[in-house]
Amino acid sequence: MKYPLLSNRTLAIAHDLAIIPIAWLGAYWLRYNLGVIPADQLHTAVKSLLILVAVQAVAFRYYGLYRGVWRFASIPDLIRIGKAALVGMAFSAVIVFLFTRMEGVPRSVFPLYGLLLVVFLGSSRLAVRWSKDRHIYKDEGRRVLIVGAGKAGEMLVRDLLRSRGEVYEPVGFVDDSLHKQGREIHGVRVLGSCNEMIDFAERLSVDLIVLALPSANSRQIRRLVELCEKTGVPFRTLPPMDRLMSGEVTLNQLREVSIDDLLGREPVALNWQAIELELKDKKVLVTGAGGSIGSELCRQIATLAPGHLILLDSSEFNLYTIEMELTKRFPKLRITRSLNDVVDRAAIERMFDENRPQIIFHAAAYKHVPMLEDQVRQAVRNNVLGTRTVAEMADRFGCEAFVMISTDKAVNPANVMGTSKRAAEIFCQNLNRRSQTRFVTVRFGNVLGSAGSVVPLFQQQIESGGPVTVTHREITRFFMTIPEACQLILQASVMGTGGEIFVLDMGEPIKIAYLAEQMIRLSGKIPDEDIDIVYTGLRPGEKLYEELFHEMEALRSTVHEKILLASHREVDWQRLSDMVDGMVIACNQCDEPRLRSLLSEMVPEWSGSHAENNPRLSRRAADTSSVNVEPPLLH
Repeated sequence: MKYPLLSNRTLAIAHDLAIIPIAWLGAYWLRYNLGVIPADQLHTAVKSLLILVAVQAVAFRYYGLYRGVWRFASIPDLIRIGKAALVGMAFSAVIVFLFTRMEGVPRSVFPLYGLLLVVFLGSSRLAVRWSKDRHIYKDEGRRVLIVGAGKAGEMLVRDLLRSRGEVYEPVGFVDDSLHKQGREIHGVRVLGSCNEMIDFAERLSVDLIVLALPSANSRQIRRLVELCEKTGVPFRTLPPMDRLMSGEVTLNQLREVSIDDLLGREPVALNWQAIELELKDKKVLVTGAGGSIGSELCRQIATLAPGHLILLDSSEFNLYTIEMELTKRFPKLRITRSLNDVVDRAAIERMFDENRPQIIFHAAAYKHVPMLEDQVRQAVRNNVLGTRTVAEMADRFGCEAFVMISTDKAVNPANVMGTSKRAAEIFCQNLNRRSQTRFVTVRFGNVLGSAGSVVPLFQQQIESGGPVTVTHREITRFFMTIPEACQLILQASVMGTGGEIFVLDMGEPIKIAYLAEQMIRLSGKIPDEDIDIVYTGLRPGEKLYEELFHEMEALRSTVHEKILLASHREVDWQRLSDMVDGMVIACNQCDEPRLRSLLSEMVPEWSGSHAENNPRLSRRAADTSSVNVEPPLLH
């Protein structure tokens, strides 16, 4: 690989040295109005060439004319050429004067020489770049229509015109901005609006559509994807702006539109200074550190320079994976792993005693709704009693803050999973009144791509040829990305003073049927033709829609536009403690009917609390909104 580079540089040097006599003699020719140069002056000019070539070669090297690549020549290269020509001309004039006293050398020759040298050197580089950009040496390639005539579109078309590995021919832009329409960017015309994309794709025989709108929100992307799908032409996109930080748009950044693009949201604006101040040099414990949310929390916390990061998980593989990743990315960060179950009180107590964490993010939980419907003991043991164990240790060892990560399924719960999480919320909120530790709850909906979520399931079903199974045509869910959820968790942890339920603004709910259709289309197939969508009916414990807050929680805004605050409900502490103690006994005796009864007593709005033995009643409760019952524990 070194030989072509050496050859190209040698050719460039030879070219520039050859330009020197052409510019020098051309200056004489211009001096004499393109006529015959007197013989004595021509003789002096030829003798002076040796001086000019030597001086100018040194100037070319000094100013770095051969560090640049000709096919990417730009204004900085022209500036270097100008400096090298001016300095070389000045030194040459001084040396020629010392040797000849300027006899036979007209005074105007040197300025003309410098001007011609800049023109010749600059134009040759410009010609090379132009030839590469205009595909002089290429056959006609794939015809590309670019959506978006902004900065990203301009950089993309420039890169498309230069590309060698793939043959692309940009045939036009479409953009909704009226002042851009009709203009040209690198010779490529802005043809019209995005709504005319279907017509242009057909008229221009487009082979590929590229969405060059990295800052577009999910609603805009959904509209453009629908238009692209109607053209029947393959389409690609650039990554979002928060990932496009290099300043260049290259062909290898083009990718297929993902479901994250359609359902993702605008980047979150956070007070990173306050978050870093809260976590910097602190001992931070993350339970469930190997899970989808827990692992992303660990990544983001690690960037904020904590003094000690403690990873706790009951999965050996998940714990190993996140530990190896963080150790590689943050070699100076002190990391401690703890392979433990949150319900193992003795192990958790010892871990707290040895590490003395100051801030805890409690992400450990079972979350699979249908599975937990007939696994009540495991749901209560992990989600309720595990939370109690970690929370009580946080209180006992004087931790500064305990952040519990909850779910929208805890609101008017229709399933065991949501009810167990609601019970854990109640315990933490009321323990806060009796502790110096700040207990904060953060509640949000589904996260895209998390383990066990619907998106990976649909991907597997599509890859296997279908069918894609959806429980109900009208079922909806809230979605956000894992990084966004974790960033808002960190922000809420700083905002909380203790006892709050922070509810993350999830935007508009998305129909799962729409999600399935779009994932099939994005795979290049047609719903209900290439891959069927089968509606299987709601599963036990499943609701048509989820809610983010209870009507009695008096939701209100906070200083952060995407974080809302729900008022918690106080309960009688002694009765609450007795019920949790009863759950411990029932778990030890594997008494699931007793566990259901205790869950129902603690969370009376649980719509499935009396339906465990009646599938028809359970299904009906899942299909309808639950009745809010005034809890007997309320003061």
